[in-house]
Amino acid sequence: MKTIGLLGGMSWESTVPYYQTINRIVANDLGGLHSAKILLYSVDFHEIEKLQQADRWDESGELLAKAAGCLERAGAEFLVLCSNTMHKVVSQIEAAASIPLLHIADATAERILSAGIGNVGLLGTSFTMEETFYRERLEGYGLNIIVPQESDRKLVHRIIYDELCRGQVLDASRNEYRRVVEDLVARGCEGMILGCTEVGLLLRPTDVSTLLFDTAEIHAEKAAYYALNHA
Repeated sequence: MKTIGLLGGMSWESTVPYYQTINRIVANDLGGLHSAKILLYSVDFHEIEKLQQADRWDESGELLAKAAGCLERAGAEFLVLCSNTMHKVVSQIEAAASIPLLHIADATAERILSAGIGNVGLLGTSFTMEETFYRERLEGYGLNIIVPQESDRKLVHRIIYDELCRGQVLDASRNEYRRVVEDLVARGCEGMILGCTEVGLLLRPTDVSTLLFDTAEIHAEKAAYYALNHA
């Protein structure tokens, strides 16, 4: 079994499900008292978020690249970046480490394609929904990515940072997300990418009328199976 290097803390609320999902899969696969071999470097998200808002992405990339190097030196055999938004600086992380990094968009695209659909909505931070680093990676798999209207993008972004990253899961916000999802379904979406690792804390499959692709869960599953040499 390979040792997993988790780059987490962005936010820590969504890093917890990564740890739980990976260990659950390993335990189910190997039985007994088996658990995953995991090294976690959890950053101070306050520092990362300030750099995001200041558009100082290179500096945030340097922080994560340094963390990746620490994980590799500690014995990690591959990396998992537990954040969709911070994949904007994935090239800096990959340049700093000689071990593989499992890209969250690749794992997500593979799952969507296996479901046999091509038109998918994307919910995430404004950075993820509006910039090209994430959408183009998905589009490279032949997917058609549809994002919410501008006012709804602002709403989705605000709820992530002001509530979900702080551990607040509110029914009123769940209802707003439902409305945004149903609007995207009306625009032709056959499924919905929860393209921020916190969104799965708010939306569940029973909340909406379409398929949900929880990137945190998908990514964690990919990591577990890769560690077990099944992927």
